[in-house]
Amino acid sequence: MGFDYQTVKLEQTANGIWVLTINKPETLNALNSNVLNELADCIRQISEMDYESAKALVITGSGEKAFVAGADIKEMLEMNPEQAKAFAQKGQSVFHELNLLKIPVIAAVNGFALGGGLELALGCDFIICSDNAKFGLPEVSLGLIPGFGGTVRLTRAVGIRKARELTMTGEMIKADEAYRLGLVSQVVSLSELMPTVMKKIEMILLKSPLAIGQAKKSINEAYDLEIEKALENEAEIFANLFDSEDTKEGTKAFVEKRKPQFKGI
Repeated sequence: MGFDYQTVKLEQTANGIWVLTINKPETLNALNSNVLNELADCIRQISEMDYESAKALVITGSGEKAFVAGADIKEMLEMNPEQAKAFAQKGQSVFHELNLLKIPVIAAVNGFALGGGLELALGCDFIICSDNAKFGLPEVSLGLIPGFGGTVRLTRAVGIRKARELTMTGEMIKADEAYRLGLVSQVVSLSELMPTVMKKIEMILLKSPLAIGQAKKSINEAYDLEIEKALENEAEIFANLFDSEDTKEGTKAFVEKRKPQFKGI
């Protein structure tokens, strides 16, 4: 099962597991308004599916050279401030909606993830990359700053001082350095990238989908709250799960020493 788009591909590769591929290899999968619009529609499609239809999402890039090499500079060239702000807000909105999906979203980064590409990867729950991957926010070399959430999410991913360094220098880092910084979770060969991502998804899908979604909610909201409020919010979400069938099933199965049968309710 799949959907027809001009610049992206959205395909179901297994039961409830979807792969969204940025499909503009001739431009190293650069992001422009059309790509962002199609990304937004894909995310909407996934968000409207029930759990059995959409259990997880993988985002990757077409070809072996690039995940996404950045935003389309040709489109940006003639923008005035109002158009530039709308473009930035569009990218921020799309990546924020991606972050809010209740299902696990993994970035499978193959090759360059620069500028908007790194920002897209940061909008996913975590990143697994190939050993030829390179990451960076080179916008300052264009007289710009990251506009799709890079200064916000990179800071939270690697800490404020390293985020300052990478943003101010525009330096590209290799996969092993990205792993050392905690930016990526795992580095594998290109041939093993998608199999590794799928194995990780299989591990996640053994757990309660309701709990996974609520854990994401708690983690996301914690960034925007004082620690006392974040802890209170976590406790509230934790408590509310005790009304769910998944929690009853998971705890009962543990006591009974059997595998739980989760339903996402």
